[in-house]
Amino acid sequence: MEINREKCVGCGLCVNYCPMNCISMKEGFSSIEQDECVECGVCKNSGICPVGAIYEPELDEKRNLRKTFSNPLISHSSTSVPGRGTEEMKTNDVTARFKLGFTGIAAELGRPGTGTRLWDVQKVAQACAKSEVEFEPLNPVTAIMTDRKKGLIEERFLNEKVLSAIVEFIVPDSKVKGVLKDLVEVSKEIDTVFSLDICGVADDSGRPYFEKAVEELELPCSINGKVNVGLGKPLAEVR
Repeated sequence: MEINREKCVGCGLCVNYCPMNCISMKEGFSSIEQDECVECGVCKNSGICPVGAIYEPELDEKRNLRKTFSNPLISHSSTSVPGRGTEEMKTNDVTARFKLGFTGIAAELGRPGTGTRLWDVQKVAQACAKSEVEFEPLNPVTAIMTDRKKGLIEERFLNEKVLSAIVEFIVPDSKVKGVLKDLVEVSKEIDTVFSLDICGVADDSGRPYFEKAVEELELPCSINGKVNVGLGKPLAEVR
């Protein structure tokens, strides 16, 4: 995003609207720090500028990548899904992305409200890849990987900053605890935060396999998660 100085009246109303705090006042005008801007479009879409000085210029490949990962109104070309670009487990009734015997795990880097460089996304992906996880193919982060066995992302994108990006994969139930340990360790090595997601198919007792591993590692597990209740059609087989 950019600000037209010829239109800007220096009111500063837009400063507090940037999720990345990259709008500031310089020489009496609002200015956007381009390296920190993730192209989310909040400043423009909010309509806060009284004179319409905020605009989106023509974006090159790298800036457009920032936009698709950061603007929830834009769909990712690799998945045709807006927002973070993946359906995760929300549609598991019909996709059977996560089946009995496997646990789904996702690390949502940059969320909440901090953003992330893709080099940190790669660090997390590499940490998970050590356990030979299977990265979700219908996920925009996986789509820009050059080596899915190692969790490597296209080098030309590593310095790009996005609002959030999800490293998503499945792993056999037997490896869940090890992967969670690796995620805890790599969280200390990155310059952002991530929200940790975990999901699985309930067994005959009504509990998912991963519960025991989460409890043993003393990781907090929110009770207000998402639940598929079998209403999706056509219903897929997850067992």
